[in-house]
Amino acid sequence: MTTSKGGGAADKGGARNGGDAEKANKADNGRRTRASGGGPAAARGGGTPAAPAGRPVPGAPLTPGRVGVYVLLLVAGVLLAFAGTLLQAAWFPGGLLLALAGMVGLFYGGSRATGTVGGVLVPGAAWLVTVFLLLSEVRPEGDFLFGPGIGSYAFLLGGIVIAVICATGSQVRATGVSPGRVGG
Repeated sequence: MTTSKGGGAADKGGARNGGDAEKANKADNGRRTRASGGGPAAARGGGTPAAPAGRPVPGAPLTPGRVGVYVLLLVAGVLLAFAGTLLQAAWFPGGLLLALAGMVGLFYGGSRATGTVGGVLVPGAAWLVTVFLLLSEVRPEGDFLFGPGIGSYAFLLGGIVIAVICATGSQVRATGVSPGRVGG
């Protein structure tokens, strides 16, 4: 007896797709080919990939630990804005690169620590609000923290670009899209 999915005749132990498919999946280490159709998605009965193991799903409820991580990321974003503002102006090429590298570390680390896009958005929003408040702050003496130069503009635009790149990368990781060829 054949089925529309390419199944074969039933043997003594029951349907052929039951036990043999599991053995084939274990032998393949979960790899899926076009011909077999027997990978982890086929074993679950659905064609959509699951979220990677060990990471929270995008709509996971807030726990006290996750809220604490978000508060720490918020404080780190504010501190990074202050430090980066002073550092990029103090040592122009090296300070700018160090401030941008600190932003990459905070945004990417926040994404990996929480496993959600919020791990990038919380420190990114804190950094952005703090930097633009510092940018608009002019003291009565006429002093301000951002001078009119290429370093200030590179710090502002570079920080925004880094936050967008890290948020986009964390969305791809959260959906469980595996790297590889598109279409099979």
